[in-house]
Amino acid sequence: MNTEFLFEEIVIGSLKLSNRIVMSPMTRAFSPGGVPGVDVAGYYGRRAEGGVGLIVTEGTWVPHPGASNEENVPDFHGPALEGWSKVVKEVHAKGGKIIPQLWHAGLFTRSKIEGVYESAGSVTDVQVGPSGMVGAIGTAPVKLTREMTQADIDAVIEAFAQAARSAFDLGFDGVGFHGGHGYLFDQFFWDKTNLRQDRYGGDLVKRTCFATEVLKECRTRTSADYPLMFRLSQWKLHDYGATLVNSPQELEQFLTPLVDAGVDIFDCSQRRFWEPAFEGSDLNLAGWVKKITGKPTMTVGSVGLDVELMATLMGETSQPASLDKLLAMFERGDFDLIGVGRAILADPSWVEKVRRGAHNELQPFNPAALASLS
Repeated sequence: MNTEFLFEEIVIGSLKLSNRIVMSPMTRAFSPGGVPGVDVAGYYGRRAEGGVGLIVTEGTWVPHPGASNEENVPDFHGPALEGWSKVVKEVHAKGGKIIPQLWHAGLFTRSKIEGVYESAGSVTDVQVGPSGMVGAIGTAPVKLTREMTQADIDAVIEAFAQAARSAFDLGFDGVGFHGGHGYLFDQFFWDKTNLRQDRYGGDLVKRTCFATEVLKECRTRTSADYPLMFRLSQWKLHDYGATLVNSPQELEQFLTPLVDAGVDIFDCSQRRFWEPAFEGSDLNLAGWVKKITGKPTMTVGSVGLDVELMATLMGETSQPASLDKLLAMFERGDFDLIGVGRAILADPSWVEKVRRGAHNELQPFNPAALASLS
């Protein structure tokens, strides 16, 4: 396999990357009390040393009381910022680049999922969602709490803006936003969870209003060339068959306000990178987003994994796709960056081995790797 073109530089705003391989965000939950320690700094530092072009951290909680659904997932405020300062210094010392992924779970908090979203505990005022509703395909929406007020929305916008400014001040190389998988941004995007009648609800374009207000405020708090990366997806954790948009035309309607609000990079999350986004074309989601917007895109979804193993673990049947398929899509210009998750988790030197062509040395992913910060 010819992988030379994966190791070409790319410049996006103030961000200059030595190659096109990104460590995709993966929740690890090894930060007791929300504070990342020296072990977390070492974990990210080893990936930088292993040649990753850009690290996107695990999702981190913005400073809003309803953001978090797991106490050992790191915060991005308060005492956690000192820990993140050490992470940035460690990664930069190893020659790497790093951005945090800012995260708000919305109504996806301490609850269980059985077909539709069900609350496993009491819902309090700190748990927020656009309409207080959750739902899944083929089911009626479930009401968990009240609709967000304007004051609620303003508070969450401020939380993201504060976190973005913290990333800027700490020396991170950009900032990312988790806008997929059914979390808060996605709850505003999806018509099954956003039933609002004000400017934040209605048609697809109006449902982007919350996200665009967050992005614009974060741009104001940082700088004109500070890279903003935005994750989007069709699927939700509680509904793998969900579709946010059903055609390239709808996708363009959805993306245009986000581009106008300042997104520099789109992180396009699919469960399997090789699957087409729409009928009639073999372009995946990242390919369509790049074609429509012209913005740099990152493809994500089972890159470098033993797909047969993952399908077995998930109780699914799936046709594996090789790195050859990925490289062919990349060389065709479908996307600019490749997000690699579990493969880099299992093998910190995965990128360097691919660069050397030492594919026989790649360590396969094993679920046991999730048990530590190796």
